[in-house]
Amino acid sequence: MDYNLLKPELSYKYVRSSGSGGQHVNKVSSKAELYFDLKNSIVFNDEEKQKLSEFLNNRLSKEGLLILACDESRSQFRNKALVTQRFLELIEEGLKEEKIRIPTRIPRGVKKKRLKNKRINADKKANRKRPELE
Repeated sequence: MDYNLLKPELSYKYVRSSGSGGQHVNKVSSKAELYFDLKNSIVFNDEEKQKLSEFLNNRLSKEGLLILACDESRSQFRNKALVTQRFLELIEEGLKEEKIRIPTRIPRGVKKKRLKNKRINADKKANRKRPELE
């Protein structure tokens, strides 16, 4: 996947961060919000769009917009870099092919060991009981 083709489709919006910070936080828009329109993207084919929409189903808005925000840093530039990095990692994770799980068998030795330990525990608890008198 070519990230250089993907970056022009991203749009950013800068808003004021919430939380404490004194006078400075009230006048500087350092929080970066990233907007990506998955439905109208030309970078991905239909199959990739379907896969991404399933992966991001709870993050997408009704219009098919992915909105990510970052306000960790005081720097607007740093927040933009962080949110872009998160976006690229999300896309990479969503397009990753799932490995087919090959079912394996439980080894015979493991089964024997489990049953042996089970028998030892059962004997231990049986020995705690009062002996039966005739």
